Amino acid sequence: MSEINEMSMKNVKDSSRSSEETLEFIVSENEAGQRLDKYVTDNLEDGAAVSRTQVQDWLKSGAVQVNGRQVKANYKIAAADTLTVVIPEPVTAVIEAEDIPLDVVYEDSDVIVINKPRGMVVHPALGHYSGTVVNALMHHCNDLSGINGVMRPGIVHRIDKDTSGLIMAAKNDLAHASLAEQLKAHTVTRKYMALVHGNVPHEHGTVDAPIGRDPHDRKLFTVTDRGSKHAVTHFAVVERIGGDFTLLELQLETGRTHQIRVHMKYIGYPLAGDPVYGRNKTIGLKGQALHAAVLGFVHPRTGADILLEAPIPEDMERELAILRSR
Repeated sequence: MSEINEMSMKNVKDSSRSSEETLEFIVSENEAGQRLDKYVTDNLEDGAAVSRTQVQDWLKSGAVQVNGRQVKANYKIAAADTLTVVIPEPVTAVIEAEDIPLDVVYEDSDVIVINKPRGMVVHPALGHYSGTVVNALMHHCNDLSGINGVMRPGIVHRIDKDTSGLIMAAKNDLAHASLAEQLKAHTVTRKYMALVHGNVPHEHGTVDAPIGRDPHDRKLFTVTDRGSKHAVTHFAVVERIGGDFTLLELQLETGRTHQIRVHMKYIGYPLAGDPVYGRNKTIGLKGQALHAAVLGFVHPRTGADILLEAPIPEDMERELAILRSR
């Protein structure tokens, strides 16, 4: 068993490279001509952001290769080049338990579900090791599953930093395996409340469009047929506000990165306040108006149906009230 127990959780240091992550990039024509080290630095996900010096070290060690061979940092990438980047777990990362208040919605010996506030990162990543849900859980719980390693103990799924709402974590490997399988089988109920720009004309609908990395900016995601994954989002209108905004309930059938944000932009109704996929016109929230309101799953040990709800947070309700008053 690989559970992380109380003694090892209070001050966890990653001293292995067993959880290495391998990324692959295919250079498009409009990306050709850039220095390799700059390209890699600019195109890593935010959670894995590192310095250019670190990328250059990876190049020297062979962790970054082009078309299967080691090259220098100043190599000019060409269209159709395949770049392989092996990101090691940081050997000096110390993940500590932190006494951060949690809004616990459900908890037993197998599972804990919290209502995450907007602005809180789910788990530590390179260069960001404190103030996360994981740090808080390590202080709150006596144990968490160890399937995802020391950087993400107990974490079964994620929601974006600036998305609020329900997220579940597993306290042991049995629970983790069951919940992960339910997510894979699309049997977990996940409903969100979102405020979008525009007057959505249909009472309900479905967006069935594959999502992959944006070839023009690999930090972003977009609807594309190239290197993408199947993605389905269902939506229903809850309230139309003044013709300029619509409050939606959305249900995920799949769980791709930024799925709701990308899908709503794709159909012309981007999330209000979204600094990445939204419009210039914003509201008073620090981030997108998106809240994970409902979470349902089968309990991994008892088989009971668990259905949990979290009300729209105060900051989002406040913005709705302002828009309604106009």
